[in-house]
Amino acid sequence: MDLKEKTAAILKQYEVGSRFSYLPVLPKASVLIPLFVRDGEVHMLMTLRSQELRTNAGEVCFPGGKRDPRDRDDVDTALREAEEEIGLPPDQVDVVCTLFPIMNKSGLLVTPVVGFIEASFSPRPNPAEVSAVFTVPLEFFTRAIDHSSYSATGNAGLLHSFQFPDPESGSHYQIWGLTAILAILVSVLALGKKPEFETGFDSDDPVSFFQHNLNKRISKL
Repeated sequence: MDLKEKTAAILKQYEVGSRFSYLPVLPKASVLIPLFVRDGEVHMLMTLRSQELRTNAGEVCFPGGKRDPRDRDDVDTALREAEEEIGLPPDQVDVVCTLFPIMNKSGLLVTPVVGFIEASFSPRPNPAEVSAVFTVPLEFFTRAIDHSSYSATGNAGLLHSFQFPDPESGSHYQIWGLTAILAILVSVLALGKKPEFETGFDSDDPVSFFQHNLNKRISKL
């Protein structure tokens, strides 16, 4: 079993299926977390949002967006948005699993969809939405170096931030908030190791932890 197959097998264990089907009807969004293997390491692809966007301009995120009426499910949303934003054809994504949803600060229920792509994929960013595309090894999100965190009132757990020096472009990217949480989660699950820093959630059982917090937030709606 090669590294891609091994990682996919681990992540598939966290497929949520219909576990969250009891949730009330809420505004939904999905993000695609694209993974690939390069030089014996698993990497994830991330984007920098255009400065022209009305919300979260200039922030690092994963390809994704709000559910469209034509989308059949969370996977459809994630794949459609990835194609629109970075030119990634849906048939070039090997979808591995759908992870548990997390409610963002605006009350949007965000579902992460994890999939493998080819390391040779060449992004074609839509300039109206994306100003840069870069990749980060999963190992980076388990190390204390370039990481900081603080408690934020009203947020579950800690607010995380990473400063990533991209060796390919020479640019420095700040990865923070929900994007950082998702990056930490996928890295912890895929690598099977605890980070060198306090995460603010139970890395041994993240599903139950985030489900509890989600239920708590929904009860206050």
